[in-house]
Amino acid sequence: MEINNLKNENEIEINNNLENEINQKSFLETTLGKTINAGLDIGIRALLPDFLEDQIINIKDNLFEYGLKDGIKKSIDDAIDTGKSIIGIFTGNFENINQMQEAIQTGGVLDSFSNLFDIVLNKLELNGKINNTVSNILYQGKDIILNSVEKNIQKTFNNQLNNFNNVENYINTWQKSFDNKDFNGMEKEYNKLKEVSETLAPIEKTINKLKEIDTIHNLIKNNGKNFDLNEQELELVKKLNK
Repeated sequence: MEINNLKNENEIEINNNLENEINQKSFLETTLGKTINAGLDIGIRALLPDFLEDQIINIKDNLFEYGLKDGIKKSIDDAIDTGKSIIGIFTGNFENINQMQEAIQTGGVLDSFSNLFDIVLNKLELNGKINNTVSNILYQGKDIILNSVEKNIQKTFNNQLNNFNNVENYINTWQKSFDNKDFNGMEKEYNKLKEVSETLAPIEKTINKLKEIDTIHNLIKNNGKNFDLNEQELELVKKLNK
């Protein structure tokens, strides 16, 4: 019976780890996909300043339709896998934002995007979706687009680093309010944590801490703001959110 229980616990732990890893990859795919899209938009507008909004949208739609969308996703996936190997993460998850950033930088996502852009641009011209003049402008100005994409990626990771610094401060202030049995102070920091957590990268250690705070906070709130939690209740909270 003990062996079976141990096996089940191990399977649950493995499934939880896999789920977290998938969440990290999905987060990077979604976040970087939007970031690259925004950088592409800025770059095209800079190269074609006289084009109308509908014309810019049409060019972008065609770029995505003719392979850029799927190609970007694959480039990000490959960059994550390659980058993790380069920085020495062969199993498990990223432990912080710096690891995520380093993996993307060393994984070659910009080089992949550059090659992909050339291929898709050529397809658009061959299929009559853009004329030779526009194609040449975009091709010759590709460095402007790449620079825009790179800046947007850097901005995204800088925002994440700021978010995690803020979260750390909010957690510390929440903890002080908890120690002082100041529920109003806790509530103020709790609301800040809820807001920033919506865009926070899924770093396991931080997410687990936020879950623990969420459980304790609402336990006290639903108990009439009573701080009289016994050791057993606090231990249960910790176990629930490991």
